[in-house]
Amino acid sequence: MKVKIDISCTPQEARTFFGLPDVQGLNEALTEEMTKRMQENMAELSPDALMGQWMSLGGKMGEQFMGLMSGAVRGATPKNRE
Repeated sequence: MKVKIDISCTPQEARTFFGLPDVQGLNEALTEEMTKRMQENMAELSPDALMGQWMSLGGKMGEQFMGLMSGAVRGATPKNRE
């Protein structure tokens, strides 16, 4: 024997029925904080800012970056270079 019950309710009604806490306020606060942090750090992710950070570390970082890019183009892995 099979019994099928369809219940039509909102997510809030289901949470209340099962005794789960209302986390809508917490979710909104976390979402706002994450949005604020992303907007504050968006300028640091621009190509100009990234290259400026990498180049400020000296020529060695530039050489490593170029080596990484040329290795990717050749399809080389550390094992293939030996």
